[in-house]
Amino acid sequence: MALTTIDPAVALVVIDLQQGIVSAHTGPPVTSAVEQATHLAGEFRRHGLPVVLVNVTGRAPGRTDAGRSGGGTAPPAGWADLIDDLDVQPTDHLITKRRRSAFHDTGLDTLLRDLGVSQIVLAGVSTSSGVESTARSASDHGYHVVLATDAMSDPDPVAHSHSVERVFPKLGETATTTEVVDMIEATR
Repeated sequence: MALTTIDPAVALVVIDLQQGIVSAHTGPPVTSAVEQATHLAGEFRRHGLPVVLVNVTGRAPGRTDAGRSGGGTAPPAGWADLIDDLDVQPTDHLITKRRRSAFHDTGLDTLLRDLGVSQIVLAGVSTSSGVESTARSASDHGYHVVLATDAMSDPDPVAHSHSVERVFPKLGETATTTEVVDMIEATR
């Protein structure tokens, strides 16, 4: 479904734009997604709207998955640091997750409720993992979900397309960064 409105209480939630993940997913799709996500963050800040930056620091406690990349080794130093392009500001809200969804055991829902947020715009990587899991949780929590599809990327183009074309329309509204920014401009 296309973007129909921007609620008065909207927040941007950016998923996993951190050193270790972005550096592993090189190429035009991730570069473009980073540019669009950072543009959204700048516009949300300019309008005094909440920006939530989410990073991931590892797997869920107790996981013993053998054969997965990383195989139980600790990530290198700086792996979970947010990328410089995000230009983290003191007004930004930082959430660290250990699972795919930014809502699970993080306090994100409490933060958003305390801010009075009813709608979230999602961006980040990976589309079919962290972004999709967070979108599903946001929908389950009753948020009006908007997915900025040009501000997200996935190392698997087929998985990215599946999420954007098949899954996201069931969870919320999809839009480009320009459409989101234009609608914010029109309502502020």
